[in-house]
Amino acid sequence: MLLSDLPNDIIIIVLHSLPVPDLGALSRTSKSFYQLVNTFGWQIHIRCNPRPSFSLAQAREVWKPRRRLQYDTLSDKSWTSFHFVARPLSHPWSRKQQPMLAINNKRLVVAAGNTIYAYAFGTPRASGSPPLRFEGSCSLHNERNSQWDITALTFVPDNGEGRTLLCGFHNGTLARVVIFREDNSRTLTPKITIEASLQSHAPDIVESVSASGSLQLSLSSRGHACMVNLQETPYTATSEIDLAARSWTTYMSDGGSPYVAFGSSSKTAPLSVHSILEGSLSHTPTAILGTKSSQSTSYSAVYGICRSPFSSPWGASPQILISGWFDGVVRVHDLRSYALAKTSPSNSNSNSPAPLRPVMSLNDPWSIEPIYSVSSGGGACSHLAAGSARHSVVSFWDIRYPKSGWSVYAPGNDPSPVYSVLLESSRVFGATDSRPFVYDFGPDVTQDTYPQLSPSPGLKPRRSVPGYYVTRYSHGYGSLLNDH
Repeated sequence: MLLSDLPNDIIIIVLHSLPVPDLGALSRTSKSFYQLVNTFGWQIHIRCNPRPSFSLAQAREVWKPRRRLQYDTLSDKSWTSFHFVARPLSHPWSRKQQPMLAINNKRLVVAAGNTIYAYAFGTPRASGSPPLRFEGSCSLHNERNSQWDITALTFVPDNGEGRTLLCGFHNGTLARVVIFREDNSRTLTPKITIEASLQSHAPDIVESVSASGSLQLSLSSRGHACMVNLQETPYTATSEIDLAARSWTTYMSDGGSPYVAFGSSSKTAPLSVHSILEGSLSHTPTAILGTKSSQSTSYSAVYGICRSPFSSPWGASPQILISGWFDGVVRVHDLRSYALAKTSPSNSNSNSPAPLRPVMSLNDPWSIEPIYSVSSGGGACSHLAAGSARHSVVSFWDIRYPKSGWSVYAPGNDPSPVYSVLLESSRVFGATDSRPFVYDFGPDVTQDTYPQLSPSPGLKPRRSVPGYYVTRYSHGYGSLLNDH
């Protein structure tokens, strides 16, 4: 029996297991197979191999399935060959900042000091890369007052408008900010709403904010966490807990069994997980995520948390957590694991669960700097990115081949931490104390894909592609390589 003699529903089942080259070859064998592949094959492969990307969302809505798959395939090849375009997104700020990034399907927002800078995502006119254009900026306070510097930032649901931000400030205030842009203007108009019901953390710094569905969470520098249900009017705190430690970051997961992960400098629980039960936080941790030996836990802290990439060896479960630690290690924990870290009597606590051992630990062997930020995605949706505390270095690992990691300096080589990093299928957005930047692994990047900037000290334009020279090195050999 020939393949063409099989019923179409059987052939469609076969299409699920075919890689892209085989789908392309099959579509060229006959008109009937061409129709099957174009109608079902490309869509099946896209659905089975997700490539989450906020900045490409609008372009993907207008691209045909074959074009989407072509873009993803070429991007994956660029990740494999370390081929990318490095671009700063703005000139250096007038003073050193501790910027924050937030992203949704409409725009990328950079908060530096008390100013918000917005970049809108667009769709390419032809076969080019989806563009990013500068929308404008706005200050949330009339005077330069560090007490009103933005220290935490995230988008919150607003019926798809993509304009509403939850901002935390240095003085402990929480505010909702809705940004508008007048036609042909580079100045944004913010509508700021500060409500006592959002639970001000004053006088502590708001270190982190998270939002998922109808729930939003804020965390102060002293470890006071507050969860609010946005479906209730006026907004009311559904639960509050005190971590009793210097705290840095949060991560909220609403998949399966919802939970919140907290990163702190606690000696016994620097990375703790609290379940969300009926919209409220559990007061005691349901899991503590440690190192291989809890004896070393007291010498570290957790600054960044994210979920694992969709194509991780452990599956796409939200029960996999990625964290960046003070000791320069990126750790992967599986909440489903039963592997406990070795404990010592001094670290034991009868009221807390024993710490779980990581299922994978990653680090740049040529750097001892703390990890300030982490994100997941990248080529084949199997990469991790980590922003270092010095030298504007971003490290990457393909968790399918964890020993082949590499690192790259940000454009401009700012002597700065990478305070925030956002990893997508083909793009990596980051921010140092001087400016935001992007690495683009996608095809067809042109000079017009990103805002064009006048020459700046420390930036050397490349001749072959519309980007700048940056230095990268391999973790395996430590050899320095220019990105040619």
